Amino acid sequence: MKLPSHCKSIEEVRNVIDLIDEEVIALLGKRYRYVKEVTRFKEPSKESVIARERFEFVIKSRRKMAVKEGLDPDIIEKIYRDLLHYFISEELKLIGNK
Repeated sequence: MKLPSHCKSIEEVRNVIDLIDEEVIALLGKRYRYVKEVTRFKEPSKESVIARERFEFVIKSRRKMAVKEGLDPDIIEKIYRDLLHYFISEELKLIGNK
């Protein structure tokens, strides 16, 4: 994959962005598969799935990661809050079937 400074056109930049997005989405899919597996180790209750302490830990740690990468931690927090709420809703569906 080319470095951003080695791209010679907007098309090259966009092509690399598309490849990166494909990788990001594949990683989110991988993360989701682990989220589904974690239900095997949790009590089948709403409180266990929501895991407020873990939720807040993830938010705080991802904010730190964002700063380290030069990203706006508020935006990363919003993304992760949305992502975690989605995964929690999926976990709740899974435990509902147990």
